[in-house]
Amino acid sequence: MKVIADLCVVPMGVGVSVSKYVTACEKVLKEAGLKTKLHAYGTNIEGEWESVFDAIKRCHEIVHEMGAPRITTTLKFGTRIDRSQTMEDKVNSVQNQLPVE
Repeated sequence: MKVIADLCVVPMGVGVSVSKYVTACEKVLKEAGLKTKLHAYGTNIEGEWESVFDAIKRCHEIVHEMGAPRITTTLKFGTRIDRSQTMEDKVNSVQNQLPVE
């Protein structure tokens, strides 16, 4: 089953800057062969259910291995079985309804 997810992994107890941890997670997602789109407060992920959730688990493992004693994660995800839909499809659906400026 395909899933589109929005992931925000926040390591705690590592100081103010977390970019090196975010970078490590992005590498995990890319190595898993998932389609991703990084944004200011997380990453959109598209792929097969098992691959997406295995990669999210691996992100936690990597961030802990990097020294983060604690992680808080926000995850939103959705599935649909009536038709195929990509991240771009979802965004385009809204953008096409906006008035042209």
